[in-house]
Amino acid sequence: MRHYSNWIKAYVQHTRYSESPDAYHFWTAVATVAGALRRRVWIDQRNFQWTPNFYIILVGPPGVAAKSTSIRGGLGLLERIPGINIGPQSATWQALGESLQNAQEGVEIPGVDDIQLMSCLTIGISELGTFLRPDNKEMVDFLVAVWDGQKEIWRRKTKTQGDIVVHNPWLNIIACTTPAWLKDNFPDVLIGGGLTSRMVFVFADRKRQLVAYPAKLINAADYRDEEERLFEDLVHISSIAGEYELSPEAIEWGEQWYAMHWTSARTSHLASERYAGYFARKQTHIHKLAIVLAAAQRDELVILPEDLQAANTLITDLEEDMQHVFSAIGVSQGAQISSELLTLVKASRKITLKELWRLSMNTTAQKDFTEALKGLVEAGYIKVFPTPDGKVLQYSGPKIIAPSLPANQSPNPDIDPVPSAEAE
Repeated sequence: MRHYSNWIKAYVQHTRYSESPDAYHFWTAVATVAGALRRRVWIDQRNFQWTPNFYIILVGPPGVAAKSTSIRGGLGLLERIPGINIGPQSATWQALGESLQNAQEGVEIPGVDDIQLMSCLTIGISELGTFLRPDNKEMVDFLVAVWDGQKEIWRRKTKTQGDIVVHNPWLNIIACTTPAWLKDNFPDVLIGGGLTSRMVFVFADRKRQLVAYPAKLINAADYRDEEERLFEDLVHISSIAGEYELSPEAIEWGEQWYAMHWTSARTSHLASERYAGYFARKQTHIHKLAIVLAAAQRDELVILPEDLQAANTLITDLEEDMQHVFSAIGVSQGAQISSELLTLVKASRKITLKELWRLSMNTTAQKDFTEALKGLVEAGYIKVFPTPDGKVLQYSGPKIIAPSLPANQSPNPDIDPVPSAEAE
């Protein structure tokens, strides 16, 4: 019996005293459940399989949204489970291949006659730049090949270590980075390419709430009790093995979604060819996530239409934020100036036109300043108010942070409260 009817919701509720955004905790929970499942579950499509591994990238300004802190909670539970292999945060593709090779194991799958060989790793990376250099073609090609999770033997020759042979490689990654790092290290041509289309980018630029001393809001014993119940349920999830079947209703929903996906006009934020690779792989992202959502709630190896519907909503919700992630990559100088001006106005909430120009004049020509500001006003990001002392500019976006909350209140009303011991 599980303690919680939905492990992912229970985990997000467990982090209710954190400052990190809900999305960071949700996708950390997804990576954690995926790491527990490994390649022991799949959806078979004859000439390929969908397996529940992800390349999840948490993106946000340094020190604001607590990216690294977010991933430590989930992966800390995962690495306590016997048999789970945690990979290196920094490695060459050769070393990563060796780590996968060393992780090889034979697994008995109910209903399958032969022992199944597989090599599974989960990696939590606090700084993506320590793990990935986008100009390293061998590493990029390696990550592209492994993400697909197909049943195959991956072989490569190395000059110093001989042959690397990996049976059915499976790699699950959650990593943290900043928009600035992406801007400096991701070439524009990589955005529409194979690797980024396989990544799930989760963007946040503000805290969900202010909590100076989280220990004041929950006592140590209650926190440990919640954590232990989460761990026990995660161990239970790690024992699930076998082929997931799509229910007839799920197949019907999936066929309708697929036809609409390829025949309807793309939404405006995906219209650019930058997102063509992601658009082509969205179906795969949805089915990978559906496996995780199903396993987080029940033991039956069945994908229901509500699993696919929820996965589609969750993946689609990330798409508008992809613009924030890639906004500084390959953009014109004018766009960079606009971004800088918006940052200055957003930080001050209200600022005079004269003061904004004083802050910008050492790096921006007056003509470029005027054109960029005009564009921000026309786009609705900034409002202008005339005053006796001159024009005042005000940021017109969402609030920066939510207020601090009392201990018994969820920071997000959309999160269902999770009882301390809810039995299925």
